[in-house]
Amino acid sequence: MNMTTTRPYLIRAFYEWIADNNCTPYIAVDTHYPGVEVPMEYAENGRIILNVSMNAVRGLQLDNAYISFNAQFGGRGRDIYVPVQAVIAVYAKENGKGMVFTEEEYEDDGSEDPSVSSNGQASKTNPQKSGKGKKPNLTLVK
Repeated sequence: MNMTTTRPYLIRAFYEWIADNNCTPYIAVDTHYPGVEVPMEYAENGRIILNVSMNAVRGLQLDNAYISFNAQFGGRGRDIYVPVQAVIAVYAKENGKGMVFTEEEYEDDGSEDPSVSSNGQASKTNPQKSGKGKKPNLTLVK
């Protein structure tokens, strides 16, 4: 049985957990992923870190297919659109606690579904991508 990706559900859960703990939720985004609409002048090495706290954005939508909102960049309002598969990590600014996603390609239908790993710290660097045929792996975040 094919199931939908867990990534949007985990993003929403970590977003809520981070906010409930009075921390600032950030997402790291792969700017090369198709459909990503972010201010590229703020991206570094194909990545951008976005503050998605309710104080920083307007109209936040955490949908199963995308994340969208409006935010100020250099004093100018910008509409942001991020497919959930482009999200590399969701984490708290204050302590780095959160989740880093890795991509996994399945042989049965070729669709992407993340295996999830976390060392409790998110980073701005590209997470290691697993090779084809490997099983997803899940690590408990303490």
